[in-house]
Amino acid sequence: MKAKAGDWLVVQGPVIDHGGRRGLILSVRHEDGTPPYLVKWLDSEHEALVFPGPDAHVVATESG
Repeated sequence: MKAKAGDWLVVQGPVIDHGGRRGLILSVRHEDGTPPYLVKWLDSEHEALVFPGPDAHVVATESG
């Protein structure tokens, strides 16, 4: 998994109709874009250092 600041981290919910979580990646700790990521979660506005699991994926933002 690779990301850059400004991308979105999406974690799938454990149940089909459960939306899961979505967070904005604020910073990436490694130059190659690998985890961990500093993420601001939309549902709580909480910022956390995240090591994404297999239920997560990155949605890249459009580059200018």
